[in-house]
Amino acid sequence: MADLAALSIDLDNAWSYLRTADQPGWESFPSYLDILVPRVLSLLDEHGLRMTWFIVGQDAVLGKNRAALSFISQAGHEVGNHSFHHQPWIRHESAADVAAELSLADDVITDATGQKPIGYRAPGYGVSRAELEAIASMGYIYDASTLPTFLGPLSRAYYFMITKLPKEECARRSALFGSMSDGFQSLKPYLWQLGDSRILELPVTTMPLTRTPIHFSYLLFLAARSPAAARQYFRLSLGLCRRFGVTPSLLLHPLDLLGSDDRAEFEFFPGMRMSSRDKLAFLDWALRQASGMYKIVPIVHLMESLQSSVESLPIRSASSLKA
Repeated sequence: MADLAALSIDLDNAWSYLRTADQPGWESFPSYLDILVPRVLSLLDEHGLRMTWFIVGQDAVLGKNRAALSFISQAGHEVGNHSFHHQPWIRHESAADVAAELSLADDVITDATGQKPIGYRAPGYGVSRAELEAIASMGYIYDASTLPTFLGPLSRAYYFMITKLPKEECARRSALFGSMSDGFQSLKPYLWQLGDSRILELPVTTMPLTRTPIHFSYLLFLAARSPAAARQYFRLSLGLCRRFGVTPSLLLHPLDLLGSDDRAEFEFFPGMRMSSRDKLAFLDWALRQASGMYKIVPIVHLMESLQSSVESLPIRSASSLKA
């Protein structure tokens, strides 16, 4: 297992970024999937890679996105459930509403891609007991939502500052990016215990020791200031993962592949003053770097590799989570 690394993308669409930042126009569900999906597939094909795409149900139900989404499964990639409405405040909803939300997303993603998800990632990092119970009842085998970092509150404060959200919208997003205590969570896979059920958890990897993020949005945030520093940081992170036996779970977001030349309305998002060419050049380097140290696979393949040793994984009770 030490030679594997998982790669995934949270396929958040244009409307979800606009709504999360309380920007006008999101209600018409603007989309960039017709541009983004072929661009991502081309990059992955250049490296001979397959990965997991966490799809938002609202996008899967709209006809204008169906062609782009069907390309994903046709190209041999895994699809996962990223909720239906992509609301970072889902953890404040009732268990019944959460179950309905995730079940609806499962149905429309399966219909749009021809592939039934078996994994879930919550919007906004972190997961509730209600979400875990819902995906367990749907037969899912894993969750990939947690982000073990101490920087959640700082990231949230920075996000509120640049988006200038009103107080009531900040309150709705109070769980966005997690809490300080998340930094003490495990970097390695473990099991959630839910009564008689268990769900595998694959955390989004942060740097061992410092617990600072290494997902590509953070790397590009650094690269916008110093490409050399971002490269050194990523090399160090991968080296520490190997040193401490952490199997990397590497995460992309759509704006990691879209630049200022593509979508000017996302200037508020970190790294969006970089051009798409510069971003793609950095990602090309980063994927080559990671591929030189690990075999990069979709999350489902990593989960399959754990099956023979699943009984030896640490167990965490879901009763410790928000209901």
